[in-house]
Amino acid sequence: MAGTLRELIGKLRRRLREEVGPGELTPSQTAVLGRLERDGPATVTTLARAEGVRSQSMSAIIAALEQAGLLTGAPDPRDGRQTISSLTAACRAMIQATRTAREDWLLRAIRTRLTAAEREQLATGVALLGRLVEP
Repeated sequence: MAGTLRELIGKLRRRLREEVGPGELTPSQTAVLGRLERDGPATVTTLARAEGVRSQSMSAIIAALEQAGLLTGAPDPRDGRQTISSLTAACRAMIQATRTAREDWLLRAIRTRLTAAEREQLATGVALLGRLVEP
């Protein structure tokens, strides 16, 4: 069951990504944007450590995201040699639009492909999945 669940979750993630289109962001860039959205502004060093990459690699990712207008940098008030990266308003809007499109697709799929009884079963399953991922 664990293997089947892993495969199904992977297929669902791929399907949700396809719904919005491949976009122009790499998986590493997407991961950095997600981390900044969840955890707030951060330095290259902090992001590199969190993502398990070298600072030089993270600097290249940050530079590309800044050039795309998705990140902005400001001097670190505690250490002027470092820069703190933050999401731009345009990036936040893009993230929200992407999330909304994916949720809309999923809602339509649930409503059109499942019966009322199956939707109730799915709701129970979602609650159980939530318990699996809680600490």
